[in-house]
Amino acid sequence: MVDYHAANQSYQYGPSSGGNGAGGGGSMGDYMAQEDDWDRDLLLDPAWEKQQRKTFTAWCNSHLRKAGTQIENIDEDFRDGLKLMLLLEVISGERLPKPERGKMRVHKINNVNKALDFIASKGVKLVSIGAEEIVDGNAKMTLGMIWTIILRFAIQDISVEETSAKEGLLLWCQRKTAPYKNVNVQNFHISWKDGLAFNALIHRHRPELIEYDKLRKDDPVTNLNNAFEVAEKYLDIPKMLDAEDIVGTLRPDEKAIMTYVSCFYHAFSGAQKAETAANRICKVLAVNQENEHLMEDYERLASDLLEWIRRTIPWLEDRVPQKTIQEMQQKLEDFRDYRRVHKPPKVQEKCQLEINFNTLQTKLRLSNRPAFMPSEGKMVSDINNGWQHLEQAEKGYEEWLLNEIRRLERLDHLAEKFRQKASIHEAWTDGKEAMLKQRDYETATLSDIKALIRKHEAFESDLAAHQDRVEQIAAIAQELNELDYYDSHNVNTRCQKICDQWDTLGSLTHSRREALEKTEKQLETIDQLHLEYAKRAAPFNNWMESAMEDLQDMFIVHTIEEIEGLISAHDQFKSTLPDADREREAILAIHKEAQRIAESNHIKLSGSNPYTTVTPQIINSKWEKVQQLVPKRDQALLEEQSKQQSNERLRRQFASQANIVGPWIQTKMEEIGRISIEMNGTLEDQLNHLKQYERSIVDYKPNLDLLEQQHQLIQEALIFDNKHTNYTMEHIRVGWEQLLTTIARTINEVENQILTRDAKGISQEQMQEFRASFNHFDKDHGGALGPEEFKACLISLGYDVENDRQKQTGSMDSDDFRALLISTGYSLGDAEFNRIMSMVDPNHSGLVTFQAFIDFMSRETTDTDTADQVIASFKVLAGDKNFITAEELRRELPPDQAEYCIARMAPYQGPDAVPGALDYKSFSTALYGESDL
Repeated sequence: MVDYHAANQSYQYGPSSGGNGAGGGGSMGDYMAQEDDWDRDLLLDPAWEKQQRKTFTAWCNSHLRKAGTQIENIDEDFRDGLKLMLLLEVISGERLPKPERGKMRVHKINNVNKALDFIASKGVKLVSIGAEEIVDGNAKMTLGMIWTIILRFAIQDISVEETSAKEGLLLWCQRKTAPYKNVNVQNFHISWKDGLAFNALIHRHRPELIEYDKLRKDDPVTNLNNAFEVAEKYLDIPKMLDAEDIVGTLRPDEKAIMTYVSCFYHAFSGAQKAETAANRICKVLAVNQENEHLMEDYERLASDLLEWIRRTIPWLEDRVPQKTIQEMQQKLEDFRDYRRVHKPPKVQEKCQLEINFNTLQTKLRLSNRPAFMPSEGKMVSDINNGWQHLEQAEKGYEEWLLNEIRRLERLDHLAEKFRQKASIHEAWTDGKEAMLKQRDYETATLSDIKALIRKHEAFESDLAAHQDRVEQIAAIAQELNELDYYDSHNVNTRCQKICDQWDTLGSLTHSRREALEKTEKQLETIDQLHLEYAKRAAPFNNWMESAMEDLQDMFIVHTIEEIEGLISAHDQFKSTLPDADREREAILAIHKEAQRIAESNHIKLSGSNPYTTVTPQIINSKWEKVQQLVPKRDQALLEEQSKQQSNERLRRQFASQANIVGPWIQTKMEEIGRISIEMNGTLEDQLNHLKQYERSIVDYKPNLDLLEQQHQLIQEALIFDNKHTNYTMEHIRVGWEQLLTTIARTINEVENQILTRDAKGISQEQMQEFRASFNHFDKDHGGALGPEEFKACLISLGYDVENDRQKQTGSMDSDDFRALLISTGYSLGDAEFNRIMSMVDPNHSGLVTFQAFIDFMSRETTDTDTADQVIASFKVLAGDKNFITAEELRRELPPDQAEYCIARMAPYQGPDAVPGALDYKSFSTALYGESDL
């Protein structure tokens, strides 16, 4: 007996890097059935036998040389069974029973049987192949046995998309050569005759070894030799066939070609694994890159919106009043432009930002990534807070503008009234000081003195009558000061001058009266008729002056009732004119009687009435002035009445439209709430229905535009109240913005449900069941569940919160199922339920939304890629090392994704680290939020 172990001292036992390992399982009968063209009862085709001998011999030697030996003649060198047993040990990596020593036939048969028994132990059925045929050197049986070994140890493990070995190998070849012109792999014989398929396989995996574009289909020998030589030199695949063997036969041997091609498969299998691993990593990185892009977009949009709010609020909080109504009205017009032009796009940006944020969070959940946490100060809640501050500033700014306009309007009215009354008073006081300072009584006759006394008494009466006007002037000046009138300084100066002058007049009047009274005893006569005239003329003259002042008095009203009150007062004034006219005629009659008496008694009057300066001409002139002012006052009041009637029409017009639009918006908000709760049909049907509903809402926008136009007319008319409606334009605007935001959010919720359903493979029936269960426990239709409602909802779906799995509830409804749980002593585990609540309510609001509920159920019912899978993929690219280098990443991944990894991977700190080593494990777990880089 020959001990082949002793004859081959250089062979080291143990698993071989070139074999397939011990893998077992599967019956070779399947493979033999596929190879029904192998007929052991017929002679081999001479050309095929030649090809098989070359190919099988080369294949065997490719393994035997690892043990330091080889064969020359395949049907001779396996006859003693020694090299056959050695071949099986090399390719399987297992130890076979010790061979028998001796050269007798029985020893050879026993050794071959040990080899055949080992083959059979691997699940291979050897049909009609016996040890005697191998020992006798039967070429047909020997080749059949080697083919069986090749099938089991070189081809059996090849399977692409659950195909058989042969079909899997063929499919692999077809996929790898698909991009190459003039290559169409349909079988393992004539498809390989021109040699292009062999070259395409090499070029696909090692493009630097083959210049494929220079190959010609009409030169098969050159093509085959080129592929075989490159494979032997660079891929360690021995040359198993000659080009002439393939080209010189009509149909090359299928088994020889399959054996040869399987060597290419195994040579590139490492690259195949690396490609699969790289594809997985690229897919994961693509998701991360897309999500990071969405995060960057959110950060940018949020920053822009917050910056706009930051810039706008100081403008709205700038409450520096202007001096004139025109300047404040320009501010109001700027504010209207802001509401109509500048703010609406920002409302849309805010709504879109919230939608993008929700969509991003859904994508992150679906890809098993941690939730997106915006930068500090850029949360949706921060934007909402800023927006709320903005709207509060808007409201305060608009109220301030309108109050300022009212204040300035009141100030202008008061200032004009002050100037008018001051001018009248100053005109009256003109010359009065000089008159009171006269010392005419020193040289006057008794009659003159008496006249001077009566004149002074009339002046005192006139002075007392003007006291009220001075008090009015002072009161108006005080009000202007209190209202912060911009020209208060001049008003105060003028008012002080009037008051000082009034005090002087009072003092002078008192002094003159004392002087006149001192000499009154010397006076005896007086013209009683003139005195009566003077006494009646003075108050009547003052009444006319007051009437003229009232008729020229400015007025400001805001309602139809106020103007009608002024008209009523004016009508009452006009009703007193006949009595006034009779008084005028009576006063004039006194003057005429005095003249008649003087003329009848031939008395010469020294001049005008010594007791008064109010002549009949003055009385008639002022009476004529009153008569002229009355119709002018009528016209002014009628014009103001027309203006207030127009304002009332504007109020009613706005109220009529607002009382339609306001309830319509409220109704639509309620309908959207019902739609979001009572959604029927598929999610696509719901989405289409919601989008149609959204279009119907958008189509209603012209009604708001009309209301805005009417509101602008009201503001331009300075109308500040409207008793005909409870809706203001601000209420309508806010309601409209909420309506658009609500329908957009509802649509986004359904879109996210579709995204969740499609990404997680949730069926329409499951989604409907989730929605029905959620709505059942959402008793107040608020769109969210409390903890106990959520727990009951989970139980109704058969979810076991104790064991984190689902139960089958049969045909019971949710109430029956809960009752059954209670009756059987089932209790929900607090720890597990708290874990679930932390997932669906991370902010601890005490409410679970439908989207959070769907996300949880989808996670519990579907599979996702994990950090461990990504780590395994990187391990393949790294060649089983615990780290990876930048060079390896750039070689295995697309450029952008390779640089993405390199920029984010931390240096590897393990004991086996080398310069430039990168830690792919911490990077992979960080992608899923399980640790920090």
